[in-house]
Amino acid sequence: MSRATQFAAAARREILTRPVLSLVQSALPALSATENEAIDAGNTWWDAALFTGNPDWEQLLAVPPATLTEEECAFMDGPVDTLCAMIDDWRMTWETRDLPPEAWDFLKREKFFGIIIPKEHGGLGFSNFAHSEIVRKIASRSVSTAVTTMVPNSLGPGELILRFGTPEQQEYWLPRLADGREVPAFGLTSPEAGSDAASMIDEGVVCRGEWNGEEVIGIRLNWHKRYITLGPVATILGLAFKLHDPDRLLGGTDDIGITVALVPTDLPGVTIGRRHVPSMQTFQNGPNEGHDVFIPLDNVIGGPDRVGQGWKMLMSALAAGRGISLPSLSAAAAAFAAHTTGAYARVRSQFNLPIGKFEGIQERLARIAGNAYLLDGARRLTCAGLDQGNHPAVISSILKLHATERMRVVINDAMDVHGGKAIIEGPRNYLGSQYRAIPVGITVEGANILTRSLMVFGQGAIRSHPYLLEEIRAVGETDRSRALASFDRVLWKHVGHALKTAIRAFVRNWSGGMFAPAPKAGKATRYYRQMSRYAAAFAFVSDIAFLTLGGELKRRELLSARLGDVLSELYLLSGALKRWEDEGRQDDDLPLLAWCMESGFATIEQRFAEIIANFPARPVGWMLRLFIQPFGRRRNGPSDRVIRQCADIILEPCPARDRLVENVYIGGADEAVGRLTEAFRQTVATQPVHDRLRKARVRDLDKAHGQGLITDEELESLRAADAAVAEVIAVDDFAADELGPTSPESTASRIPAPAE
Repeated sequence: MSRATQFAAAARREILTRPVLSLVQSALPALSATENEAIDAGNTWWDAALFTGNPDWEQLLAVPPATLTEEECAFMDGPVDTLCAMIDDWRMTWETRDLPPEAWDFLKREKFFGIIIPKEHGGLGFSNFAHSEIVRKIASRSVSTAVTTMVPNSLGPGELILRFGTPEQQEYWLPRLADGREVPAFGLTSPEAGSDAASMIDEGVVCRGEWNGEEVIGIRLNWHKRYITLGPVATILGLAFKLHDPDRLLGGTDDIGITVALVPTDLPGVTIGRRHVPSMQTFQNGPNEGHDVFIPLDNVIGGPDRVGQGWKMLMSALAAGRGISLPSLSAAAAAFAAHTTGAYARVRSQFNLPIGKFEGIQERLARIAGNAYLLDGARRLTCAGLDQGNHPAVISSILKLHATERMRVVINDAMDVHGGKAIIEGPRNYLGSQYRAIPVGITVEGANILTRSLMVFGQGAIRSHPYLLEEIRAVGETDRSRALASFDRVLWKHVGHALKTAIRAFVRNWSGGMFAPAPKAGKATRYYRQMSRYAAAFAFVSDIAFLTLGGELKRRELLSARLGDVLSELYLLSGALKRWEDEGRQDDDLPLLAWCMESGFATIEQRFAEIIANFPARPVGWMLRLFIQPFGRRRNGPSDRVIRQCADIILEPCPARDRLVENVYIGGADEAVGRLTEAFRQTVATQPVHDRLRKARVRDLDKAHGQGLITDEELESLRAADAAVAEVIAVDDFAADELGPTSPESTASRIPAPAE
C-alpha cells in the first residue's frame, strides 16, 4: 500500500468512520454471552444467500437432491412398515396410554433409537434425510410413535455425545443408546424457564464427593424439569443446568455457565415424576427432579473441557429437532391430509355430486395439496443441506415455525372438509389424533410466537447478513484503536453492498422483475425472477431497518416478525422450486408449484405493505414504498383456475398425487385409511358407469340392470363401491358401559377436591 493510500485510509477512519462508530456504539446494544454463544452455534447456508439480496440460483440447483440409499429404502419397506402395522393409535390413546410392549421391544431391537448413530458405534448410520423419511412415515400412522422414535435421534444425549462427547463417552454410551439398553431423555425446560431457557435456576456446584468408592471432583446437582419427552421411562438424562464453582476447584471463576451432563436416573436423589398427557398424545412425557445428586466431572458431555459450553452445544444440536423432526411430523400431516381428504371428498357425495366438486371445498383441497408440496420441498432441501454437513440454525427455526403453522392450517382444512366424520372419536376417525397433536408441534422446541417475533429475523439478521455481525463485534472491541480499524474495514464494504442492494431493489421492483436474474428453469424461470426481485427488496428493507432503528429493531417485534416472514417465504419457496427441478420439472406438478409461488408472493407483498405502513419513521416508510412497492401490492394469491387444478390432483389417481402422498402409511383393508383408500379406488373405477346412468337419468341400480343399461359385473362393482363408501362415511358409536362409569356418584368421584 502506498503512502498516499495509507494517508487516505487514515483520514477516512478519523473523519468519517470514527463519528459513525460512536453513533453505532450508542445505538447498538452489546451482545450478551448467551447471545454470542447462540450466534456462534451452527452456521449459515442458503439463508445467507437470500440475505445478500442477489442469491445465486445455480448454487441452489447444484445442491445434490436428498435421496435414500438401498439400505435405507429397505429399512423403510421392512422395519418401518412392520412397526406401523403394530400400532393401534385409538387403543393407545383411550385404553393403554402407551405404545404396545411389542412395539417398544421392536424399536429397540431394530435400532430405531440409533438411526443417526454411526455403525461403528452400533447404530444404523443413516443420513439426515433417512431420519426424516422414517419419522415422516411413522407420523402418518401415529404421531405418538413418531415422537417416541424421533426424540432419541434429535435433541438429546445421543446427538450431543456424537457431536461433543469424549471418545470414552462415545465408546460406552452410543452402543447402549443404539440398541435400546439405555433410553434417553433430555432435561432442558423447567417451570421457571420455558422459551427463555437461559433463565433456568437448575444448579450444579463443583465439589468433592464419592463415586464408585473413590473421592473425586464432581458436581452436586439440584433441578426441577418438566415436559420431558421419554422422561418417565428414561434410564439416562442429558441434563442442562447452571454450573458454579465457589471453591474454585476448577481454577476459574465461580459462575461457569450452562453445562450439560449425563445423569443416570437410578442415582440417589433422582425422582421421576408422574406422567404429563400432552394433548391426549400417548408418548411418554413427564417431570423429574433431583436433590443433591452427585456425578463425577467426567459425566459432563465432552468432559471437563466442555463445562460452561452447554448453551452453545444446545443451540447447535437444535438444528436436528427444528430442521428434521418437527418438519417431518408436519410434512407427514400434510401428505396424510392430502391423501385422506382428497379421497374422502371424492367418495362423499351431496346433492348427487362428489363434495370435492364444490368450489368452496376445492379451495380447501388446493390449500392442503399446495402446502403438502411446499412443506416436503422445504423439508427435502433442509435435509440435503444437513447431509452436506451444514447446521443452519436460522433455517431450522424457519422450518420449525412455518412447518408446524402450516400443519395447523392443513389439518384444520381437512377437519372442515370431513365435517362430522372427523369430530366423532373412534377407530374409524383417522384425523382426530393428528388434530389433537397440533398444539404439541406449535409449542415444543421454541414456542412459535417467540420464534417468529424474536428469532427468525432477530438472529437471522446477525448470523446471515454479509456484514452486520462483523460490525457488531467490531463495536464491542475493548481496544478502541482495534475497534476503529475493524469497523472501518467492514463499514465501507457494507456501504457498498447497501448501495448495490438499493439499486437492485429499485430497478427490479419498478420493472416488475423483468430484469432480475434467473436460471434457465423452463416454465419455472418466471418464478425465479420474482424471487430475485423480492430478495433484493428484503435485503434493502433490512439494511434500512438496521440503519434507522439500530438496537431499537430488537424491540420492534412486529416489524421483526414481518421481516422474518419474508425471509421464511423466500426459503420455503426456494424449497418448492428445488423440488420441481429435482423431480424432473414435472408438468403435472406445475399447478402445485404455481399455488405455492403465488401464495408466497402474496404473503411477501402483504408483509412489505405492513412494514411500509407501520415503519416508525414515516418518511422512511414513504421512501421504502418508492423503492419496493411503487405500484402498491399487486399479488392476490393463486387464481381460481390454479385452485381447481390443485384440487383435481388429489381428487383423482394420477402421478402428481402419487408423488404428493408418497410414503404415507395406508394400513390393511380392515383399517380406516385402508378402507378409505379402497373406496376411493372403487369409486373412481365405477365412475364411467355412474356417468352412463346419469346420462340415462336412471338412479336405481336394479332398474338399470333390468333395462340392460349395466351388466351383472357392473352391478356387482357398483354395489361393492356403494358398500365401501357407506363403510367409509360411517362413524363410531359406543354403549354407555364402553365409555366408563356414568352415574353422578362415579362422575363426582373423579373430580378432584379443591385444595385447602
